[in-house]
Amino acid sequence: MSGTINIGGKQVGPGQPVYVIAEIGINHNGSLEVAKKMIDGAVTAGCDAVKFQKRTPEVCTPRDQWDIQRDTPWGRMTYIEYRHKVEFGQAEYAEIDAYCKERSIHWFASCWDEPAVEFMEQFNPPTYKVASASVTDLGLLKAYRKTGRPIICSTGMSTMKEIEIAVETLGTKNLLLAHATSAYPCPVEALNLRMIQTLAKHFPGVPVGYSGHETGLATTWAAVAMGASFVERHITLDRAMWGSDQAASVEMGGLVRLVANIRDLEKAMGDGEKRVLDIEMSSLKKLRRVK
Repeated sequence: MSGTINIGGKQVGPGQPVYVIAEIGINHNGSLEVAKKMIDGAVTAGCDAVKFQKRTPEVCTPRDQWDIQRDTPWGRMTYIEYRHKVEFGQAEYAEIDAYCKERSIHWFASCWDEPAVEFMEQFNPPTYKVASASVTDLGLLKAYRKTGRPIICSTGMSTMKEIEIAVETLGTKNLLLAHATSAYPCPVEALNLRMIQTLAKHFPGVPVGYSGHETGLATTWAAVAMGASFVERHITLDRAMWGSDQAASVEMGGLVRLVANIRDLEKAMGDGEKRVLDIEMSSLKKLRRVK
C-alpha cells in the first residue's frame, strides 16, 4: 500500500493503526529480569514492539573517557566498565529474542555503531531505529541500509539540512521518520508537535511518527491526533531507578493508559465525511426543530 511500510507483518503509515514502541533502551540497567518485566508490561499494555539500545562500548566511548571513575549502583568503577555493565551481549539478547517470540511482540534496537548493526542482524529484527545522535553518522546509516530492513530515523537535535542528507543517504524506500526533541525530560514548550506535519509535507510518502521524551501522556496523544503513524516512549518499572532516561520514562500503569487512549483516538478520528448516523436518529426525532 502506498505510503505504508511493512514492519514484521504490520502495516505502518497513514490510515493504519498506530504502531506503538515501548523503548526499554538501557533502562534495564543490565538486568535481564528487569528487561523481561518491562517486556511483560509492554505486552499487557498492547504495545506493538519493545526497543533496546545496542552499543559496542570501545567504539562508542571516547578513549579519553574510558578510565574516568564513576559512582554507580554497583560501586565505583571506570566509565568503560560501567558501559559494559549496562550492555547486553549474545546470551542476553538470545534470551530476549526467545522471550519476545514467546510473548508475541516485536523487538529491535537502536544501534550506535556499525559492529552493533552486524551483531543485531543475527536476530532478524523487523526494523532498526536510527537514534537522533546518529543522524549525521553517514557510515552507520549506510550500514543500516545495507541490511535491507525498514529504518526508523529519529530527528532530534538535527537541522532540516541534516535530516535531508540522512534521508538522501538512507533513501525513501522502507523509511520512516520520527519527530523528536532530544531533552530528557523535555519541557512541553519545546516539543514542537507541528513538526510531525512539517516532516510529512517535506518528505511525501514517508510515514512520520513521534518519539517523545516528555513527562506525562497528553502530548503523545496529541501527536497521534496530529497524524503520527507511530509513537515511541521510554518505559521503566520505576522512574526513580538509576539511569539518565528513567525520569523521562513512562511507568507500567501509564503505559496501559497511553496505549488504551491511542486506540480510542484511532476510533474517534473517523473519515472526515459528514453524515447523519443511525445512533443520532432518536435524538433527531425528539430534539430537531424544523420551521
